[in-house]
Amino acid sequence: MDWLEVTVVTHTESVEAVSEIFMEIGAKGVSIEDPLDYDQLNQEQLEWLSVERKSLYETDEVFVKAYFQPNQWNDGMTETVTNRVQELKSFGLTIGKGIVTLQTVGEADWAEAWKKYYFPVRVTRYLTVVPSWLEYQKQQEDELLIRLDPGLAFGTGTHPTTQLSLAALEQYVRGGESVLDVGTGSGVLSIAAKLLGASTVTAFDIDEMATRVSKENISLNPEVGEIAVYENNLLQGIQQPSDFIVANILAEILLMMPVDAYHNLNENGVLILSGIIQSKAEEVRSAYENAGFTLKQQLTMGEWNTFVMTKVKD
Repeated sequence: MDWLEVTVVTHTESVEAVSEIFMEIGAKGVSIEDPLDYDQLNQEQLEWLSVERKSLYETDEVFVKAYFQPNQWNDGMTETVTNRVQELKSFGLTIGKGIVTLQTVGEADWAEAWKKYYFPVRVTRYLTVVPSWLEYQKQQEDELLIRLDPGLAFGTGTHPTTQLSLAALEQYVRGGESVLDVGTGSGVLSIAAKLLGASTVTAFDIDEMATRVSKENISLNPEVGEIAVYENNLLQGIQQPSDFIVANILAEILLMMPVDAYHNLNENGVLILSGIIQSKAEEVRSAYENAGFTLKQQLTMGEWNTFVMTKVKD
């Protein structure tokens, strides 16, 4: 069976947002080709990969490719995707060229060809994200492996916002804590929290596709045990006070959550907010400080910010 491959030429900042656009309109799979992923590898990982950059990437452009059955697509959808990509600029994201192209590919092309762009990535001191189909041996005894299937979309742990979230979890989780993961996507942060010692993790996402994907990725990591995953709009209607809340979503969405986050975080608990582009950082910080949080630490990578905040006693 042939598939329709829809490609957006974009920028690193927008790869996860573009991926979500595709999944919302019914994509059967999404792949990301971003040379920055290769550039961030350390020497040990480069030796393990044994592939030169030019063999993987013909240009420095970033491509997000989605796959649809031909009967899913119509001319109006091309315009819809183009307009939604352009709208990302209003969120402060750099979208690159923002060009949308279409081509037909065979079953084998879409099922296998994208895999060459994914490889084990050490994202923090202890955490390494490993594509599920690869055999990978720990490089050190205390290395923690997060196995994901990037073919299910929603990111692979290499995006700056995800790396910053993982770094914050690694720094603050001590073991035995309860965690709420808001906007879980691939489930990578939930899996990491459990590997780092959290006792209970509950994940939420408004998108049914995301909850299904996260459950499948959790099943690839049986050592983490049970992680509850629910379809829900942020923390609306949730009454589950926890020691940690982590949310890696766009700043505009984070601005909808300060009050619910405050009510669901235990006293002296830790709130990790990621996905915050520099132009929105002050607005997000003010909204959460006004809700009663205190900024403990700010992590940055390029234009991206992650806030680590604590709850101030009523």
